Amino acid sequence: MSPRPRSLLRTAGALTGLGLGVLGWSLLEARRPVLRQVEIACLAPGQAPLRILHVSDLHLSSYSTWLVEWVRDLARLRPDVVVNTGDNLALADGLEPLREALEPLTAFPGAFVLGDHDYHTTVFKSPTRYLRADPRTADDPEQLAAQEVLPWEEIRDLQARAGWVELTNTRGHLVTGGRRLELVGVDDAHVDRDVFPPAAATGAGPSAPAEDGETVLSVSGRPLRLGLAHAPYLRVLEAMRQDGVDLLLAGHTHGGQLCLPRFGALVTNCDLDRSRASGVSAWPEHLQAGAPGEGVAGPESLLLHVSAGLGTSPFTPVRLACRPEATLLTLVAAPQ
Repeated sequence: MSPRPRSLLRTAGALTGLGLGVLGWSLLEARRPVLRQVEIACLAPGQAPLRILHVSDLHLSSYSTWLVEWVRDLARLRPDVVVNTGDNLALADGLEPLREALEPLTAFPGAFVLGDHDYHTTVFKSPTRYLRADPRTADDPEQLAAQEVLPWEEIRDLQARAGWVELTNTRGHLVTGGRRLELVGVDDAHVDRDVFPPAAATGAGPSAPAEDGETVLSVSGRPLRLGLAHAPYLRVLEAMRQDGVDLLLAGHTHGGQLCLPRFGALVTNCDLDRSRASGVSAWPEHLQAGAPGEGVAGPESLLLHVSAGLGTSPFTPVRLACRPEATLLTLVAAPQ
């Protein structure tokens, strides 16, 4: 064999080995969840810290019970509030693992919204669809129509019965440690289920009475308002910003799921830019002060936290440079 074919074979072998190595690592990384801890200075001076545990995108099935104990162990953090931003199941047989995973967390006040994978089971879709500007344009209508309906009412009820506030296109509030938080949420924008609730519908607004607790104040001096959404589409961000939401919590992106070192997420699976695929950012501005993930937003900006989530589709159980995560957000008083 001449030197050239021999060189080509060696190159092909090396590339094959590299590809297998990357695949093996990405399969392993998808089963190595991590707890992120972030401090955000968004409360008014003198306000005590508020600790929010944010979980999202568990995508549970009977094959992912390894994740259950990890999620249960988060209760040791004893957060003030737990927020779940949806996509709890991959398949219908994930309902019991979900019940088991959330059980110790429901000892704490919480709020939640649902995602599309609480309503419909996961089906195989071509990975190349995510390279489109709008991946939904690659969906097969017949395949979508044949999706199995998931027990979304049970997913909703197991959280609501525990006292967590459901925020499906509505407003609410919760009280934690005698402190009151305003809440607003929307259903999954990725499947056009989002309808932003008007303030007049419930009487909720920036000056809503705090009869059942001392109101937590934001850096602006108004009652702190948290927004919940599964998919952080720009129309949702803008509606939340105009409504005076101080911090919006979302999931859906999986942090890009497949990322490149120094480049970050390849896609977000929505119209949010790649730089905000996970973590804390200010929209439409960037954070003004402090280290990444800290500081405060500008007066006209919305603080956004996007969770990279804990699960994956059962058809693509891989993550690369994007470990599964839950996040403990500690809201603290802004410097005077």
